[in-house]
Amino acid sequence: MTSNTISFSRTEKAIFFKTLNKRVNAYFKENELKRTGNWKLYTKAVIMFGLFLAPLIVILTVSMPQLALLLLTVVIGIGMAGVGMNVMHDSNHESFSNKKWVNKVMGSSMYILAGNVYNWKVQHNVLHHTFTNIPGFDEDIDAGRIIRFNKNTKWLKIHQFQKYYSFLLYGLLTINWAITTDFRQMHKYLKRKLSYGKFPNPVAEWTTLIVTKIIYYLLWIVLPLLVLDIAWWKVLIGFFVMHYTAGIILSIVFQLAHIVPMAEMPLPDKEGNLEHTWAVHQLYTTANFAPDNKFISWYTGGLNHQVEHHIFPHISHIHYEKLAKIVKETALEFNLPYNEYKTFHKAILEHFNQLKTMGAKPAYA
Repeated sequence: MTSNTISFSRTEKAIFFKTLNKRVNAYFKENELKRTGNWKLYTKAVIMFGLFLAPLIVILTVSMPQLALLLLTVVIGIGMAGVGMNVMHDSNHESFSNKKWVNKVMGSSMYILAGNVYNWKVQHNVLHHTFTNIPGFDEDIDAGRIIRFNKNTKWLKIHQFQKYYSFLLYGLLTINWAITTDFRQMHKYLKRKLSYGKFPNPVAEWTTLIVTKIIYYLLWIVLPLLVLDIAWWKVLIGFFVMHYTAGIILSIVFQLAHIVPMAEMPLPDKEGNLEHTWAVHQLYTTANFAPDNKFISWYTGGLNHQVEHHIFPHISHIHYEKLAKIVKETALEFNLPYNEYKTFHKAILEHFNQLKTMGAKPAYA
């Protein structure tokens, strides 16, 4: 590929999205529903924040065995991922509420998850949702040198073992946010003048990043060090376990939607042109998993319905289960793919197979 820009087709199957959008609009109108969240989402937000923050309060105020403290850090990690998928994600897609200030406030939960709102919106809303699964453009499928997710990445000898070690590395996702990723991303994104909406003031963004990181470390490391009568290294272990738990959950949810055999990773031609329209591209590059599993749908914030999310990112996930029937029927009507794995177990196996395939030595290597 020689072009630095990408153009989606404007004609091929273009009527698909017009038809689908019309049907989805009719669904909301006929049922008199808002596209944003409702009491179900707001109740779940309270539960997820409770799961995330209540164990911290217990750790800081109740005397208990150190093994119990460690187990509570696992619970915090589960809550951390839950807040990220259910509250932060919808809010920063502006679908949590129909009020902008509510979305902004709830989207700021990203800061207590160790991340940064500006970076996340650029990487996720702009790069991932626009250029889904396109090597060199979608950073979410770029795992660096140690993991090879697609055939366009240079193969290294270590990749033949990635089917064994990749899952162990997935847990490092959020702790990397806290330590290095946000600083590298902000430097890169501001330099490239990337933004979701109006380009921000760089000084303001760097100030926000530094201040929120300081507050984050004060809350999750310094405060426990001051309050708890345990060795400093045990506090750091708890901090690591919390992040590792959240990282494993968030990474796997993403991988099952995009790093599986069903999800294509297309390259544009030399002029930067892609074969499909943007909406059709989402069908080829995204997969659902365990769509009928009520608990997974509830806990992951509907991110097991990634097809619906990618085509309608500004609609709250609480509607995805109903929209899935409309999207699937329309896709099949236009003879387009609708990728889904019926069970979580099947999706895990297929992701493992993808790691195995991409880790095998290519013929040219």
